[in-house]
Amino acid sequence: MTPKLIITGFMATGKSSVGPLVARRLAWEFVDVDSVIVARAGKPIAQIFADHGEAHFRQLEREAVAHLTSDRRRCPHCHGPHPEVISTGGGVLVDESNCAALKRVGVIVCLTARPEVVAARVERSKTKRPKLAEGGKSTLVRIKELMDERADAYARADVQVDSSELTVDQLADRVISNFGALAARRVLP
Repeated sequence: MTPKLIITGFMATGKSSVGPLVARRLAWEFVDVDSVIVARAGKPIAQIFADHGEAHFRQLEREAVAHLTSDRRRCPHCHGPHPEVISTGGGVLVDESNCAALKRVGVIVCLTARPEVVAARVERSKTKRPKLAEGGKSTLVRIKELMDERADAYARADVQVDSSELTVDQLADRVISNFGALAARRVLP
């Protein structure tokens, strides 16, 4: 079975909520790529964007993904590769090298949601979303633009799960079910 379950998708589709829950249910380690970036940079993502721009953030993201996918630790129980649930930022699959590295070590589950659902979730959240502030457009218009820009990248995932109408528990069930079906067919070194 593949040792990594990678959860990705557009902002506010449930990655941060469902990732730790899925990891607990599988009794696997949970790693959030954005948290790795924040720890390494010593500042929040919105501040990285403000101080250095998106290109610098994407470089830090590539470095974090490369580090996580080159992990050579072994599982103490089965001695296979160390099992993890890895949650990524919404733009990670846009970079083909990130996508290739993540596919090499696991199954990529992309969370989706309808634009209006994402907009409602974003507006309830206190998290700053630098990509939504670009262009001075409404939140919903900007979400639709970004979703269109990233559609091909998200299509690279092994499976997509729509979180629009699901509770976090239902979403975790769906992610684990889809992962299990795909992982059973893939054996990685």
